[in-house]
Amino acid sequence: MVDQAAPSEPSERGGRARRRSLAYRRADRDPSYPPDHVLAEVDGRVLDPGTALTVDGIVPRSTVYVGPRLVISADRDRDEVLGLLRDAARPLGWRIELDRSYPESRVQGRTTGGQALGLSRCIIRVESTGAALAPDGWVLLQQARGAHGKSALRGVGLDHVLFVAPRAKRPFHESNPVPSSTEFLGVPVDSYGTPGYGGRQPVAYVGPPPHRRPDSDFVARRRPVVAILDTGCGEHEWLDDIVDTSVGLKVGGTTLDIGYTDAATDPEVGGDYVGPLDGGIDELAGHGTFIAGLVHQACPDADIVAWRAVNSSGPIVESDWTDALARVVELVRRHAEGEPDGMPVDVLNLSSGYYHETPGDEELYDPTIRSLLETLGRCGTVVVCSAGNDATARPLYPAAFAPWDDAPAGPPADALPVLSVGAYNPNATVALFSNTGPWVRCYEPGAAVLSTMPKFQGGLQPSARTTAYKLVRESVDLDDFTSGFALWSGTSFAAPMLAGKVAAALLDSMPAPGTVEDRAAAVARGWSAVEQVSPVGPQ
Repeated sequence: MVDQAAPSEPSERGGRARRRSLAYRRADRDPSYPPDHVLAEVDGRVLDPGTALTVDGIVPRSTVYVGPRLVISADRDRDEVLGLLRDAARPLGWRIELDRSYPESRVQGRTTGGQALGLSRCIIRVESTGAALAPDGWVLLQQARGAHGKSALRGVGLDHVLFVAPRAKRPFHESNPVPSSTEFLGVPVDSYGTPGYGGRQPVAYVGPPPHRRPDSDFVARRRPVVAILDTGCGEHEWLDDIVDTSVGLKVGGTTLDIGYTDAATDPEVGGDYVGPLDGGIDELAGHGTFIAGLVHQACPDADIVAWRAVNSSGPIVESDWTDALARVVELVRRHAEGEPDGMPVDVLNLSSGYYHETPGDEELYDPTIRSLLETLGRCGTVVVCSAGNDATARPLYPAAFAPWDDAPAGPPADALPVLSVGAYNPNATVALFSNTGPWVRCYEPGAAVLSTMPKFQGGLQPSARTTAYKLVRESVDLDDFTSGFALWSGTSFAAPMLAGKVAAALLDSMPAPGTVEDRAAAVARGWSAVEQVSPVGPQ
């Protein structure tokens, strides 16, 4: 009997492995990307693996990137890399030059050892004489890799387009869609974008605000600081005295902005900047205020800093986002090393991401964002990232820089980790829209959650209105947020729930105000908090 059973065992194991492989490939599907008119805002293009130019050893996946542009990591010799790219561009009838609108004089982040972090941005143009195909960063990068080898182009990459992650119905970025309740029945995951089923809608809140202890309780130790890099934060009675949106980076006698500061396009002040002139509230208007409200609910005693690196329609150019992140890193590094004009950030919330085109090749990864996040971790900052809303197991970055569940070893103990967060439904099952996989280690409520909103009044009207007994009677106006509160869904909102929990776990171990804390002590304190609220632990 042993002889009969033995031959079948490898076959059964192989069959299970094949089934697991097929299931993973199905779950690892590419996401659906926004339509052309949305991508056109940033000259975005979708890389199609079926038609993309390739070189030996590189198997591309779909992604979105700024077409005629490449970025070069600050840890490379820029002139050397430009020479390689120019050699490859010449036969195509293109030229490549530094983007002078992305000034080299900007202050970027640094590692604790002083190594520069950040990138340079290059534009690809058609030569002034002759005609050529439209310049394309992916094509040029593959030509350069083919001619010089992929190792020579390490640190050179596409300028990806990131997207913030609230759940929306398709088609993406439709101006405040209000479909019928039966419209999503064929695609259940789309239900979360419908008001009444988890989509953004106003709600009345009648309870008290979260209880925040007075400053007199924080004399011996400071409050934890949670930073948010998103659409900023608007006015709200819960947040006005708690959220600071004015923090910049001092260099010499000037203060550099972090992210965008133009009040005329602030998604937390005006709700309608894009799309038809119909008063429809933009897809991401109020997003940052909603996130700040969730952090405040999870940890009322935390101080919150909010920067605006996202506009109201959603496409985010990686190089712009990275520059804002690098300035945040520089603030944190200065504080960690006791230099002037630094600021502590105990938790950083990032609710946006992109899918990398070469996820299986470490040599082709963009090192810039990873290095920035690692520097934050070594300075004592826990970074919390949303996992994305495409119902896929395909890794979304920067969330997928988190320690994977099936990794052979845990993250190092001398640096705090990135935490990747998926979304729960109200009943604590995983939301159907949430990305998942071994790179998503944490889950928090993110479907039909309640939080703060700017008091927008959109262009839609109630479906019915009448007067009876001198009283105006209406159906619910689905874009009237003058109550100051809303329901919304997305892993965008699961991340700040965990960020607030980490901050709450830090409360009793915070150092005294003004203290320059030893980095090792800050990291150990952070690890203690992470292990209290998540399954992630050090090696």
